[in-house]
Amino acid sequence: SREAAGEAIYAALFDAAPSLQSLFKTPRAVMAMRFMNGLNQIICALTDPKELKVVVETLGFQHLDLEVTIPRVIIFRDAIVDLLQVELGSRFTSKTRDGWCTFLNYAGGAYIYVRVTYAERLRILATSWAMATKKSQDELDEQVNAEGVAEAEGREVDGENLGTSGEGAGQPVTAAVLASAKDTKTKGKGMGWLGFKKGAALAGQEVLGSSAEKEGSTNTSVPTTYDEMFQFNSAVMGFGTHTWMSEVLASFDTIVCNVSNSYRLQEECDVLSLRMAKYKGAINLAEYKAVMLASLRSLVKDWSSQHEIAWSWLWENVERMIKALMGKPAVQERALASFLSSLDDGALGLVRREVYAQFFALAPAGQDFFKQSTTRLHFIADKLVSMTLEMYKEPKKMVEDISALGLRHVGYGIPTDL
Repeated sequence: SREAAGEAIYAALFDAAPSLQSLFKTPRAVMAMRFMNGLNQIICALTDPKELKVVVETLGFQHLDLEVTIPRVIIFRDAIVDLLQVELGSRFTSKTRDGWCTFLNYAGGAYIYVRVTYAERLRILATSWAMATKKSQDELDEQVNAEGVAEAEGREVDGENLGTSGEGAGQPVTAAVLASAKDTKTKGKGMGWLGFKKGAALAGQEVLGSSAEKEGSTNTSVPTTYDEMFQFNSAVMGFGTHTWMSEVLASFDTIVCNVSNSYRLQEECDVLSLRMAKYKGAINLAEYKAVMLASLRSLVKDWSSQHEIAWSWLWENVERMIKALMGKPAVQERALASFLSSLDDGALGLVRREVYAQFFALAPAGQDFFKQSTTRLHFIADKLVSMTLEMYKEPKKMVEDISALGLRHVGYGIPTDL
């Protein structure tokens, strides 16, 4: 099966170079499937050079935060080729071996090229985004952390619930700002420029194109930040009723700030796809790009062709990541709901016991952080199971809850590798 093949490749890679395990922070099963999906994408595109270039560039974009070097590419290549030689035996001919070596060398070389060549694009994105948001990069980082903590501490949390705040795994404080802090910052402040509500960038509020007449506002100040300029341009360009854009806008700061953090970026795109799945109607992601570029051109004083290329490159890669998930959440939600509803009390009891047995077998040090009663541990296990389905039903709320849960456990000093 594809899962077994992925596990075999994963094991072969880390048997050949155990030190590389530190580069991969996702669970083994997830990482194994990513290996297989990546290899499958490249192989399926080998007959189409243009498609192959797009696939490899996209994968390279997702590995910007990893230090891909020639020696590491050789380790990966040899581990995979040697595994295939062992598994296929005489069927793995010399020509087949040469073919695998060639395409793995090409993919590895492309990753290195993308990382080295696009460093300038990342610099352009960082500097122009700081200008568009009227803050330096240091100020943005400080605001992300400060507002995330303040938002989490300001909420009242029931002892039996899992909390509320923020967005993201691995970096709960950074994630907390985009989905929740902006919401807090904008609520209750009345009308903004040209009659738009200042909180219109977030889901559940007025659509982007609320008119001055409709809201009865006389404020005609010129928009000076990216969010304001985006709302203005979306209305002018006729996209005011496209409420899905507000979901992208709410996550866009996180996307830009984490462009070189592949895991965090992928998480943000995953959650964004879940939120966009709730939108009823057609979604044309190219429309967001048009409004985005128009807004940035108005805010970045030294805008040039290099800025145009850098921002188009960013959005095209993000668009591909989102498109790869579009249409899947609804199907996955139904499948998961059907599976969970089929579990009886005996099966649920088995899940409660086995989740800890498996976890403590894989990470014995984790036992030091679970000192609650058996009843409490079973409650936690049940909550985790129900949260998997709730993530599909109410993704925005669940992101806030999970992030707040992480913030409430910061004092325990739990290692991230657990």
